Parts: sequence; structure tokens; C-alpha cells
Amino acid sequence: MSPLSSLGWNSELTTYHSDNTVALQPREAGTPTTLDALSSSILTPFKAHPLLFNGHLQTAWTVATQTDIPVYYGRKIMKGRDGGSFAVDFVVSPFEGTDYPAESTEGLPPRTRFLSPEEIAAQETPQEEDTKPMIIALHGLSGGSHELYLRAVLDPLVKQGWEAAVVNARGCANSKITTHQLFNARFTDDVREFVVQMRRWWPKRDLYAIGFSLGANILCNYLGDEGPSCQFKAAVLCSSPWNLEASSLNLERTFLGKEVYSRVMGSSLKRLFEDHVDVLMNDPLINVEKIRATKYLWEFDRDLTAKVFGYPTVGAYYRDASSIDNLVKVAIPTFIVHAEDDPVAPKEAIPYDEVRANPYAFMAVTSMGGHLSWFEPNGERWYCRIVTDWLGKMQREVGGVERREMRWKAGSKL
Repeated sequence: MSPLSSLGWNSELTTYHSDNTVALQPREAGTPTTLDALSSSILTPFKAHPLLFNGHLQTAWTVATQTDIPVYYGRKIMKGRDGGSFAVDFVVSPFEGTDYPAESTEGLPPRTRFLSPEEIAAQETPQEEDTKPMIIALHGLSGGSHELYLRAVLDPLVKQGWEAAVVNARGCANSKITTHQLFNARFTDDVREFVVQMRRWWPKRDLYAIGFSLGANILCNYLGDEGPSCQFKAAVLCSSPWNLEASSLNLERTFLGKEVYSRVMGSSLKRLFEDHVDVLMNDPLINVEKIRATKYLWEFDRDLTAKVFGYPTVGAYYRDASSIDNLVKVAIPTFIVHAEDDPVAPKEAIPYDEVRANPYAFMAVTSMGGHLSWFEPNGERWYCRIVTDWLGKMQREVGGVERREMRWKAGSKL
């Protein structure tokens, strides 16, 4: 790759897909197209910001950027199948703090309030004539609906008339836990419960999903578990780690990986733990002081996540939670975006063969871009434009998707 004066650095863009991707039926009269043809039509080259010329700098800027994207949320607390609670944030019209009682915003992230009882009652009344497209987002490790990388996708879609909601992992985004459970990369029940409720509330909406980083891993696991019965029309997976054991080992083998990325992610989970320690300390499987002594991501997963969810080792947790094998079971059009220089989700974990084996999958891989970054010379994120264009095209132009007999049945073991 070479610098182009002040315009940035050229990045190679390579696509991967089956030799015979599924046919997409037109919404109006016309000729069917294929998933690879539609997906390729929205792709444009990625040119990296001239000062962000590798994956580390791109990823660092994701944290450092002060860009403001004013998305507002109304929060609803839902019950999981196990009796635990999780928070769903629905995008709502902008509001001022004085528009609602102080208790409706207290303790919540900026621009977030609780939905009123009247709003909840209206929402839970089935809307038989509502045909708006709706996007459901899953955030990355210990994040939430407030994350910039997430709002940068939701904002343009909402401006185009979409409805949107973020399913926050338990304990994230200033939500409260009611069971001994925090973030788990294999736990899909809350997404499943929310989809069931959405189908009851809005039976005619086209539903879409997008996952970011570990949220993409969770979403892929959900899509694979659901197989042909999945209620989403299409999905997007951004910067998924795919193979959690390979990703963890990759972090541990370099100084930056271990002392920056793994330590930072471990620290963010420890802060999440401290936010809920009053509940978690009552679990006999949890050694509070041992968890407080951890430094790295894998240590936290070893001493908390694996133990709480019944895994004998952290490696067993990572292998079970990895979504790479579930990708071949996905049976809805799925658009994947990944960068080869992603320092968190390494190149060796990218599912090249699995994408080729699944006619419902299409993957765009850039040589540069970092983790959930892809910053261009104008400061905007390339992937946001790409995935919103893809989702918009799917919604406007596609009326149905060809059904294929999948090699791997949903729920089967590879």
C-alpha cells in the first residue's frame, strides 16, 4: 500500500463468498439478484486517514475521538427466561433533561431515560399495521448503547425512517443485574427473548440485526442456533473475534496485545464487576479478592465468567463461545466486515473457509482498518457507510430470499 499525498493510505479490499450465493427476490417486479452481486454493488474502496496508518492507531482513535453523535434512548427493563433482567434501549426523539422527571434519567448514560408506563403500554399493544424496518444492535465487550461505533450506524438509519433498539448485555450501560451473570460471549437467550417479544408487538416489521466485536460473536451464535427459523431478514457482523481462544492467544504473545489490549479489556470488566459486586459476592463460586487481583482479560474470564457459567477452564469457555463454527449454520443473508490488521480479532481467526461454505454469507476484508475503526481522511468511518448502504439496499430492493438445504442443521454439532 502507498500514501496518496494528504488523501490517506490505500487499503486493499477483498471479498469472500460462496461460488453460488443465495438468490434475492426483488421487492417489486424485476429480475432476481444474488447476495454476492447485491453486496458487491455497495462496496467502495477504503482509504485510511493519513495519520492512522495501521491497526493500532486506527483502534486507538476509536477510543480517543470526541465526535458527538446525538442518539437518544428510551430504556425498558425486560425479564430473561432465567428470571434475570436486561436493559433494552430504544431510539426515541430528542429530549431535554427537564422534559421528564429526574428519576427517569437518574443513573443512566447520557441522552437515556426510562420509558414511561404509558409508552410501555402503547409499545406492548400489538401494532398490526406497523411495517417500519427495525434494526437491533449488540454492542462489544462491557460496552452499551452509548458507544460511538454503534451510534454511528444507528443514527443514519433512524434518519432514513428505521426504528432501532440496542440489547444491552446484563450489567452493561448502567443497568442492574438480578442474577449472578455478567457478559458471556455464548449467552443468546436475551436476544432470543427480545425477538419473541418484538414479533408479538410488531408482527409485520422487517427485522434486522447488527453486532459489533463480541456482540457480533454473540449475534452469530444466535443466528446459527436459530438456523432457518431465524426471524431476522438479514444481519451484519462487524469486527467479530470469531475464534476466542485464537484471539486470546494472539493478545498474549505480544507486548501491546498483553499490556494494552488485554489489560484494558480486563480492567473494563473489573469495573463492571465492581458495579455489581454487592450481588455477585453472594455467589459461592465467586472469589471477590481473586477477581480484584486479575490484570488481563483471560484471567477475569478464568476467575469469573468460566466459573459462573460452569466451564471447567477458561479455554473450554472460549472454545464453546466461539462463533466460527456457527457461521456455517446461519441461514439468512449476512454481511461481514473485517480488517486484517485488527489487533483484537486477528487475521488467523477470520472465517475465510466458513464464508465460502455458506451461500448466505458475504465478507469484505480490508488490509487496514483496525478494530471497529476504518477512519477515513474526513474523520468518518468507512464501515458505517458500507453497512448502512447494504441494509438500506436489502430493505428497499429485496422482497424474499431463496431457501437452501443447509449442510449443517441448526443445533447440530460439527
